[in-house]
Amino acid sequence: MAESPAILVIGPRWVGDMVMAQCLFSALKEQYPNAAIDVLAPAWAAPLVKRMPEIRQQIDFPLKPGALEFRIRRRFGRLLRGRYDMAYVLPGSWKSALIPFFARIPRRVGNLREMRYGLLTDIVPLPDAVKRRTALTYFGLARGGTFQAPKLTVDAVSQAALLERSGLSAKTFVALMPGAEFGPAKRWPSESYAELARGMMAKGLKVALLGSRNDAEVTAEIAALAPGAVDLAGKTRLEDAIDLIAAARLAVSNDSGLMHVAAAVGTPIVAVYGSTSPENTPPLSERAELVWLGLSCSPCHQKTCPLGHLNCLKTLDVARVAAAVDRLLEIPAAA
Repeated sequence: MAESPAILVIGPRWVGDMVMAQCLFSALKEQYPNAAIDVLAPAWAAPLVKRMPEIRQQIDFPLKPGALEFRIRRRFGRLLRGRYDMAYVLPGSWKSALIPFFARIPRRVGNLREMRYGLLTDIVPLPDAVKRRTALTYFGLARGGTFQAPKLTVDAVSQAALLERSGLSAKTFVALMPGAEFGPAKRWPSESYAELARGMMAKGLKVALLGSRNDAEVTAEIAALAPGAVDLAGKTRLEDAIDLIAAARLAVSNDSGLMHVAAAVGTPIVAVYGSTSPENTPPLSERAELVWLGLSCSPCHQKTCPLGHLNCLKTLDVARVAAAVDRLLEIPAAA
C-alpha cells in the first residue's frame, strides 16, 4: 500500500449517517496521515463534508436515491479509473459497490450486506451486536485506528453574521430541531415542542427552530403555539444550521441528522427517541441526555407507527424532557 493512498469513500445519503461517517475518516487519517480522502455523496452533503478536515473533496453522486441505473454507474466508475488505491463502501446495498468495482479500485472494503461477493475485495465481518450501531459499523471498516467522535469545524465569521441577521446572541438561545427526514415515527409532537419552548422562554432564554424546508410546516405549528420563537426552518442552508447550532447554549432534537450535528459541534444536546433506540444511534457527546420511554413495541424502526398510536412519543411528558434540559443547563428544577 502506498504511503499516500488515494481513498474513495462511497458515502451515505442521510445527514446523521454522514456525520457519523467521520468516525471512519478520522481512523483512516490516523492510519494513513498523508492519504487523500474523497467522498462520493449527494450534492447536499458538500457543505457538511467541507466541515470535515480529513476530506480532500466531495464528488457529486450522479443518481437519485434508490435508482439502479446500471449503465450510468458503469460509465461513472470508468471515469474514476486509475485515480484511487482504496475504496470504502458505507451503504449496504449491492448497487452501492458498483462504482468502485467499475473503477477497478484495487482494494474495495465494505460489509457483506446484500451478498456483494466479487464487488468487494475486503469483506469486513459485521457482528449482530453492531448492525444498527451506525458509527461503530463505519469505524469497523477501518480495521484500525482510534474511535473518535465526529468533530465539525465552525465558520466564526459566518456564525456572527447569521446570529445578527436572526436577532440571536451566542449562548443565549436554545435550538429546537423538531423534524426528522426519516418519518413521523421519529417526531415528538409539535404541541410538546411548543410547550417546551414556552417553558424555555419563561426562563429568559430565546428559542430558535431549525430544520430544512421539509420541516417548515412543523416549525410553523410550533411557532404559532409558542409566540416569540424564531422560526428559521427552510430559511438557512445546511452550513448555516451547523454554525447556528454551534452558537446555541443547548439543543433539543429528535433522532435526526441535526442531532448528530449538535454533538459534533460540541453543543449540549437533549435527544428524544421514539421508533429508534438510543443504544444504536446516540449523539456522540459526553454532554447529552437521552430521553426514551422504551415501550414494549419500540424500537420498531418504522417510518410510521405500525400500530397507529405513536405512544412512544405522544405519551412522552414534556416535564421529562424539560428536566433533561434543566440538567444540561444547570437550572434547578422547580419544586
